[in-house]
Amino acid sequence: MTLSVILYKQLGLSNAEITFYTSWLYLPWILKPVWSPLINVVKTKRWWIVLTEVLLGAAFGGVAFTIPTSFWLQGSLFFFWVIAFAGASHCISADGFYMLGLNTHQQATFMGIRSLFDRLATIFAQGVLVMIAGNLQVVFRNSISYSWSLTFFGVTGLFLLLWLWHNCVLPRPKEDAKRPFVNFKTIGDEFTHTFRTFFAKEQIWVALMFIIFFRMPEGLMEKVSALFLIDSGHNGGLGLSPQEYGLVQGTVGIIGVSLGGILGGILAGKDGLKRWIWPMALAFFLPQMVYLLLSYTLSSSLWMVSLCVFVEQFGYGFGLTAYTLYLIYYSRGEYKTSHYALASAIMSLSMMLPGLVSGALQDMMGYRDFFTLSLVFSLLTLLVVGRLKIDKEFGKADQEQEKEQGQEKEQEKELKEA
Repeated sequence: MTLSVILYKQLGLSNAEITFYTSWLYLPWILKPVWSPLINVVKTKRWWIVLTEVLLGAAFGGVAFTIPTSFWLQGSLFFFWVIAFAGASHCISADGFYMLGLNTHQQATFMGIRSLFDRLATIFAQGVLVMIAGNLQVVFRNSISYSWSLTFFGVTGLFLLLWLWHNCVLPRPKEDAKRPFVNFKTIGDEFTHTFRTFFAKEQIWVALMFIIFFRMPEGLMEKVSALFLIDSGHNGGLGLSPQEYGLVQGTVGIIGVSLGGILGGILAGKDGLKRWIWPMALAFFLPQMVYLLLSYTLSSSLWMVSLCVFVEQFGYGFGLTAYTLYLIYYSRGEYKTSHYALASAIMSLSMMLPGLVSGALQDMMGYRDFFTLSLVFSLLTLLVVGRLKIDKEFGKADQEQEKEQGQEKEQEKELKEA
């Protein structure tokens, strides 16, 4: 989704066309609950993770093959859809795998690391891969389609390596076991029970409003902010080259999101989610404020742009920790994998709907007024955060739990020695 924005901008599509086409790629994440019960009962989460990584690699190869052809738009969109469905399936299985393999304190402690790597994937696409594509364009005399095709072939190889690696190193939690006697009735019952138990939870409407409103401003900003950085000056953008854009996102952005994500995970693991949800929610205002400032100054200084991107990424990494932890908190229970998939599907809807119209709004309003509108939408988050009920102990270290884990490790050590 992130790399396709830059690709289509260089291939000549308008902002409205880019945001409309690429925002539909969120649809598989919205439909995740439809097939999450299937993933929950067929095979294991580990099996699905490995399978979908092979499919992702093959689909990236399909994108690379179709870019230089005459049907590049239809072909690349088709394979981007395949990537989206495979990625959504991977997301369901990986989320469940994460919750099955770790206790609540470990989930909170490692949430910053998890959010960091989630964001690093975006920055790798927007930063490193865009730089590679830009440098290849220089080598091959501005051949945009050929350069991007080579870049996607490289991503194909990367996913195949990840598939081989994960197939060897991923752990095998005891809870991650396939269920016996799976048939269509079992899957249907799982599907029905998932929805019924999710919407029977306490504070369901407040939770839904939080899930929808927290990332809605990001849905507006996500694609337009990237287009703003690379758009030409006469269109109101900053006019960064692919190499400059990749450098800013791939270096300064990584440092910012790393510090924000890790700090958020450490603080939530130490004091609990309830203690830090307000500061983290306020941190989500930083991206809108940063781009509004840049739209007024239109700074040509790469240092100034880099500083602003650092602040934006830090706020995103710090704030997203609270959001992801709340999804885990609200999804607790027997059907936590399917409930988490349903909650994240609703979140994806809140990202897709504003994204569909974001390019058209920007074309109509200009970048400056558009960023102002996004900042106003951010205020909706604060109205909901104050009504959330969160266990103050959620995310904190459980001394008894740690003691038991220590005893288990000692027993394992003694057995190995014996």
